[in-house]
Amino acid sequence: MPAPTLFDYSDHSPYSNPGHHTGYFTELSTDPEELHRFVCTAVVHYRAEGATLTDEQKGDPDRRWLTSILDAAALRAPLDGPRTHAQQVAGCCRDHTLLALGVLRTHDVPARSRIGFATYFAPGWNADHVVGERWDGKRWVRFDPELDQKDFDFDVHDMPTGPESPFVTAAEAWLTIRAGTADAATFGVTADVPFLHGKDFVRYYVLYEVAHRHRDELLLWDLWGPELGTSYVREAEGGQAATWVRDAGLAGADMSDAEFDAVADELAYLLVAADAGDDEAADQLAELYRGDSRLRPGERVLTLSPTGHSGITDLAEH
Repeated sequence: MPAPTLFDYSDHSPYSNPGHHTGYFTELSTDPEELHRFVCTAVVHYRAEGATLTDEQKGDPDRRWLTSILDAAALRAPLDGPRTHAQQVAGCCRDHTLLALGVLRTHDVPARSRIGFATYFAPGWNADHVVGERWDGKRWVRFDPELDQKDFDFDVHDMPTGPESPFVTAAEAWLTIRAGTADAATFGVTADVPFLHGKDFVRYYVLYEVAHRHRDELLLWDLWGPELGTSYVREAEGGQAATWVRDAGLAGADMSDAEFDAVADELAYLLVAADAGDDEAADQLAELYRGDSRLRPGERVLTLSPTGHSGITDLAEH
C-alpha cells in the first residue's frame, strides 16, 4: 500500500474539512503570518498561563473535527472579526495546526501535521507539541502556527529540521532515547505526573506521529492499539478504563511492553527514513499502518481527556 501522495495531503481528511465553512476558508490567506493570526485568534490554548476557561469553553478541547471547532467559534463571534478570550475556542497545538491545515488544503496546498517535542518553551524540557508542514513545490517546510516570530530566534515559518532542531519528531526522540543519548524523563507534558512524561509517553507519541502522517489527526488523548494495554490505561479511572476497552473489544490491548517497544523501533526507523526521502520506507510505513489493525484507530477509540471526559468515542458517528 503506497504512502500518502502530495495529492492526498492537498485534500482534506475528515478532521481538517471545514465543511460548511469552506466558502470562508477560500477567502483566507495562506501567508504564514496571516495563518498565525487567524489560528491564534480562533483558538486559545486551554492551559495558557493565566487563562480561565468559561463553562462553555471547558468542553472545547475535545472538539476533534475542524467543523466543530469552527461552529463553536462562529457562535461566539464572527469568524472574520476580533474576539475576546471568552469567545475563543479552547484547544491546544493540535488544534492550531489543524486550522492551518484546513486553510492550506482548502487552497490545494499539500500540508500535514507532525507530532513531537519542542525545546523552545522551557529550558531543558522537551514539551509535547504538534506543528505543521507545507509543501513549497520542492520540499516540506516545517512551521509552528502557534508562534509569534518576534518571540523566537529561529524562523518559525521555516523551522530547521533534524535531531538538533528546535522541534524533534516523536520518532527522532524515541530513537535517541533507545540509543541512550537522550534522557527520557525530559520529554512530555509535565514531569509532575508519571504517565505524562518519560519513555512510555514518547512511545505513545510515535504511534500518534504515524497516525497524523497518514491523515488521521486524532486528539492527543485518543488512545488505541498497544496504548490500551499499558499500566496507565489499566489504572485510569480506577480501573474503569480497562473495563471499557475490554467491553468495546478494541484491538491491540494484549500487546506486551516488549512488543510495543519493538513496534515503535520499526515505526520510528521508517519515519526517519521517510523524512530523509526514502520512498520505499514511506511505503513500508503505510503498509504497516494500514495492514495492522492494532496500529491504526478503528471506528472507536478510548478517550482520556484533560477536560475530565473519559470513555469510548465512536469516530463513525461524526
